[in-house]
Amino acid sequence: MDIGFIGLGTMGSRIAENLVKKGHKVRVWNRSRPPVDALARLGATPVSTAREAFSGDAVFSMLADDAAVHAVIDPLLDGAPKGLVHVNMATISVALARDLAARHRDHGLFYVSATVFGRPELAAAAKLTIVAAGDPGAVAHVQPLFDVIGQRTYPMGTQPERANVVKLAGNFMLGAAVEAMAEASAMASRYGIAPGDFLKVLTEGVFSAPAYVTYGDAIAKERYDPPGFRLSLTLKDLRLALTAADEVTAPMPLADVVYEGLLEATARGDGDRDLAALARVSKRRAGLEEEAPAVSPAASQRREEPSPGEELRA
Repeated sequence: MDIGFIGLGTMGSRIAENLVKKGHKVRVWNRSRPPVDALARLGATPVSTAREAFSGDAVFSMLADDAAVHAVIDPLLDGAPKGLVHVNMATISVALARDLAARHRDHGLFYVSATVFGRPELAAAAKLTIVAAGDPGAVAHVQPLFDVIGQRTYPMGTQPERANVVKLAGNFMLGAAVEAMAEASAMASRYGIAPGDFLKVLTEGVFSAPAYVTYGDAIAKERYDPPGFRLSLTLKDLRLALTAADEVTAPMPLADVVYEGLLEATARGDGDRDLAALARVSKRRAGLEEEAPAVSPAASQRREEPSPGEELRA
């Protein structure tokens, strides 16, 4: 297929690379140039504007947040080829997904939400879990591409925002899992039990799912850099999840707890580190770690403004 790809962050670049390796023509665009040049060396076709990528048999986008999607995608809808299938893989709000679906219809375009679960190493190995929702014909049109980049696709119906609901709810569960391991290992540490010993018992026995194993190991080894999934992005996703819950009057008290922990971690300077750094909050609260220095206003501003190509999926 002739595919456009917009947004070449840690996840997007690996997904695009797998499409290139399977022989598809992939036109790539990113706000910063280095990821474009790296993919060009592998056989992708670099383009100088996002509009040049927004055409062909289908176009994928993987952007950081609602603001990035608005900034990049909104100007492209006017004049886009009729019938184009746009696959948005970003973790965005339910409201924006609903709005994008309507505006794509108004412009004669197809909009598919295809959120993904999996860290960068799984994206590189083409083992992502894909949750797709949208027009059945449009989903079927891009299913061969999903088969290239993921290990399984879960259909969630014809309303694109349903895929975003699953993603936001799933990222809440991921944050809750890290919060639970952080609190439990801090308590065990107060009794002289090393986090590695404690989490080995749990992740090799009762909680042997990949998320527990991966994040449990990172917590035990205090491995927070480089980030596989930035803590600040989880904070953003929890904020979106709570907004979605409010819309349908679905109480999520545990989500409030996880959100406050993420907010505290970000305030203490860990927003750009891996989600596993949430464990530092529990350690500080238990008196196991010294307080981190306050964050400068400039650093806070940088964390609140991720670049459009920076989206990292859990």
